[in-house]
This record gives sequence, C-alpha cells and structure tokens, in this order.
Amino acid sequence: MTQTDFHNMAHTIPVQPGIYKYYDSNNELLYVGKAKNLRKRVSSYFTKTFTNYKTHELVQRIKRIEFTIVHSEQDAFLLENSLIKQFQPRFNIDLKDDKSYPYIVIKNEPFPRVFLTRRKIKDGSQYLGPFTSVAKVRELINFVKSTIQLRTCKLNLTESNIQKKKFKVCLEYHLGNCKGPCEGFQALQDYEDSIQQLKNILKGNLTPVIQHFKNEMREYASALEFEKADTVRKKIEHLENYEAKSVVVSRQLTNADVFSMVRDGNEAYVNYLMVQNGTIVQTHTSPLEIPLEEADEDILAFAIAQLRSSFNSVATEIVVPFQIEYPEHGVILTVPKGGDKKKLLELSETNVNYFLQEIHKRKMLRLEGKDDMERKKVLYQLQQDLQLPALPTHIECFDNSNFQGSFPVSAMVCFRDGMPSKKDYRHYNVKTVQGINDFATMKEVVYRRYKRLTEEQSALPQLIIIDGGKGQLHAAMESLMDLNLIGEMTVIGLAKNEEEVFFSGDKESVRLPYNSESLKLIRRIRDEVHRFGVTFHRVKRSKGTFFNELENIKGIGKNTADQLLKTFKSVKNIRGLTEEELSKVVGNTRARLIWNFFHRPDSNNVEEIDEDKKEKGPG
Repeated sequence: MTQTDFHNMAHTIPVQPGIYKYYDSNNELLYVGKAKNLRKRVSSYFTKTFTNYKTHELVQRIKRIEFTIVHSEQDAFLLENSLIKQFQPRFNIDLKDDKSYPYIVIKNEPFPRVFLTRRKIKDGSQYLGPFTSVAKVRELINFVKSTIQLRTCKLNLTESNIQKKKFKVCLEYHLGNCKGPCEGFQALQDYEDSIQQLKNILKGNLTPVIQHFKNEMREYASALEFEKADTVRKKIEHLENYEAKSVVVSRQLTNADVFSMVRDGNEAYVNYLMVQNGTIVQTHTSPLEIPLEEADEDILAFAIAQLRSSFNSVATEIVVPFQIEYPEHGVILTVPKGGDKKKLLELSETNVNYFLQEIHKRKMLRLEGKDDMERKKVLYQLQQDLQLPALPTHIECFDNSNFQGSFPVSAMVCFRDGMPSKKDYRHYNVKTVQGINDFATMKEVVYRRYKRLTEEQSALPQLIIIDGGKGQLHAAMESLMDLNLIGEMTVIGLAKNEEEVFFSGDKESVRLPYNSESLKLIRRIRDEVHRFGVTFHRVKRSKGTFFNELENIKGIGKNTADQLLKTFKSVKNIRGLTEEELSKVVGNTRARLIWNFFHRPDSNNVEEIDEDKKEKGPG
C-alpha cells in the first residue's frame, strides 16, 4: 500500500480504541496491533521514518487493513494479545514457548484421585498449575503422598458401590498410604478435608496444614493413642522441614508476580517469578523474538499478559523493573526502590541474565572454519560418550510440530562431519495423522525418510536423533523394524528440556556432561531442527490458517466469529462457555453448533501421566 493509497482511505479509519490487522496480497495476516486512537496509530506507519528494515518491509507488503473497535484501551490490549497468541503473525512479537506444561488434576469423582496430566479439559475437575518443571511436580506429589493419605486406585467409589461391599482394601491401605474409602473406612468429608490440605500445600500455604495436624495430634494424645499421635508428629516435622527449604521471601508480601527482562539484538528474555503466600512457587524464563521496532515497555507488557494467562495467575500486584502501561483492572504495578520487592526483582534479574548466558554458551560450538582434525575430535568424543559402533560423520535429527492439533508437520536436518548439510534438510507434510499424535507422526516421517534412502541405495546415517522422549523413540524404532533396518544405525531419543539421551530398550537415560563438546553438538543439532521445523510450520499456517478458528464451524460465518471474539476476547474463552452463555450473544441455533464443535468426542482428552515413565517434554 502506497502513501497515496493510504491517504485516500485515512478518513475511513475510526478514531476510537481498538485493534488493527495488516494483510498482504495473499491475504496473509502480517501484523496485529492495538491503539487508543486507531487512525492516529495506523497513520504513523505511513508518515513516520523507521530505521528498522523489517518495519519498512512490513509497510511495503500491506495491501489490506482491518479494524475492530472496542470499548476501552484494556479491551484492545486483551484482544491484541489473544489474536497474537492464536495466529502468531510473522511481524509480531513471538513468545517462543511451545512447551506443554503439566498440571495436577483433582478428578471430578467421589473420593477424587490426584495425578499429573498435560492436558486440561472442561470436565468439572480441578486443575492446579500449570507448573514449569515435571520433576518439581513429581517431587511435590511424592511429598504430598508421604504426608496426606489419598487413594491411587481407579475404582468407582460411589456411595452405592461402597454400601454393596463391592471392593476390598489393597496393599496401600495396609501400608498406611490410604484410609480405605473403598470399604467405607473413611468418610467423604474426611477425604475432602485431606483434599483441602493438598490444595494448601500446592499453593505453598503450609501454616493451616501444620495447624490441622497439630490439632489431630492433640486429639490422639488426649485419647491415649500415642502411636497415632507420634505418626502425626512426624508428618508435622516433615512439613516444617519442607517449609524451611522453600524460598520464603516475606510473610507480609503474600501474592505477587515479578517480571524482569533483558534484550539481546532482535530477541528478548523475560523471567517470571510467581510468589504465593510470601514464597516463590514457580520461576520461568521465556525467549521472545522481536521482528519490528518495539519499545521495552511494549515487549514487557506483551510478555506479562501472555505469561499470566499461560500460568493462570490471579495475583493483583505485578512487580516490574520500569514503568509500563498494563491496562488490566484491579492490578497494581510496582517499581520497587527497596525492601523485599526490590530483592525479588534483583533475583528475577539474576535468573534472566543467567538464562541469557547459558543461551550464549550453548551457541558456542561452531565447527565451521575448523580443520578436519578439530571436527573429527568432537565426533570421536561423541562416539565415545554414546558408545557408538561407528564414527557419526552423518547425523540426522527429526522433530514434530503442530498447531492446536491442526497442520501437523515434521522436519529433518542433516549434519555431515559436524556441520549442517542444508541441501539434505527435509520438510514433511504429515499425510496419515490427524490431530495431536506425535508418536504416529514420528513413525510416518521416519518410515518415509529411510524407505526412500534404501530405495535410492543412498548412504544411511550412523546416528539418528529423535527430538522427544521414549514414546517418539519407540515409534521411530517401529518404522525401522518395518524396514528391516534395526542395527544398521544407532537411534537415540533426546528428552525435551532435560537434555537426557535415551536408547531404545534402556530403562535409564544417559546424561552427558553439561559442558561437554558432545552435548553442545547435540544441542546445536536439536536447535537447528527446531528452527527449521518452526519456520516451515509458520509458512504453512500463514498460507492456509490465518482466519478465525471459529470459521471452521459449519454454519458460522465471519461476522458471527468476529462478534464472538470481540465479546469474549479469545477462542480459549469461547471454548469454555456453556451453550446458554453462547446463545445470549449468537442465538440458540449458532450456540448449539459452536458448543458441539468444541465438545465433540475427539476434541480433547485428559492424559494421565504414569509417574514411572518419567517421559520429559510434551510428547
């Protein structure tokens, strides 16, 4: 769009607050922005001189502009964040955080079970989290189990089943880990009290839990049941020791979110500390990609909105390093000058700077420009560390990517003599898999890759890296078995986040030395396949999916979809509405279509994670 074209349409742009969307000639969504005054903000793109090349590139590509007027600046802020999160336009800030975080679920059932899951659905159960570390959650669940007696069986403990004496207590009861609700030995109210203690522990609020057990200990002592009183005393000591190990900041601070940020070229890193009851309960650092000229204030505000949404934060105070505009009602922004809040902010800054240093360290291994002897030295080290039968001069690595279960793709990168061989890189449009199924996707692409190599009689790699846990590794091995290639190559699984190496059939993982050349090379290969796959996935999405997800619903048009987004801010919010709530906005007929679309049997499924499998990553 030229300046002349813009000036001809400028008078049609509203002056109210809202969001604007830029599209190119292929109807690809390029950018989403918010504004107090839409006309003034959009005009700045065509009258202001930008020093950033990508901003010029954006303006040159704009062929169409759409607007959505909202009631307030806050509504514009929330809608902008929702659209960016949903569509990830290529010129917007991108929070590069595609992990599937674990929750602790309290099932909606009599005498509810408590377990770890990665999938959250609207089934009436309570989901606590998400949490940033699977290992930390497992540690927390184990601590809870050693303190509070909850059932682990899957029996249907309805009142009628218990009264009919359908069940018998198991070993957990005899070990003292369960009070035997299956035989009626524990009342439902007593079990609910235990669930409340569990919630307090998970929120870091141990004081009422300790007080509860102290009262219980006194009751046992008064009844001369000294053995039971001593058991409870040990639980109190366990809780007090756990509390002492926690990072307690301040008993007066209660709940707050703390954020810090550091920029590094076209990237930024934001650290988030979640403080509950004066204790740091979670810490997380996210990288952001910044294509255009964006002020630090806008970057941090964007990241705060995204992270608070992802981690379901309801804290009413946000601690930040500098003033920002964050128009969320009921939230106080604090830039501390001293005291506990300042110490928290400094701790957050320490974390984000450490994260950046580690990113730089991980990128240090570059074998380009090295002579053959130096490159071979790293490969010999990798061969030794992984006990490979042959020198890995040819390495291939696979990774999967999908978007809310749609458009699954996979990528493969190839390294020869320790360096990327880009002519051998491959993208795969997944043909046989629908929805989120990383295992089936991995099985398909590995089969296609090595079936082709064998048919062409091309050389096979000495090492195959599967970017995922045991499930993806097993799927890859099935394909190689179908091709009679077992033993021809070494195949390893690389657990996401934890950087553990798995071999097929081994129960224990292999941890390479953190700063070893071998692990640095594996990291580089893993990062390269992730970059290559994400780039392809964005291109594919931009060509076919930059429309409102609601428009996938038969009978729902663009106007209705836009009206719903304007009212409820995000598809996520719409998915959680009842049919009655939807009908107030779009009428009974459309409400039924939308509700049925989001609640069809294959739309979501809770996955209970077997705690013995220890699979890392969202696969």
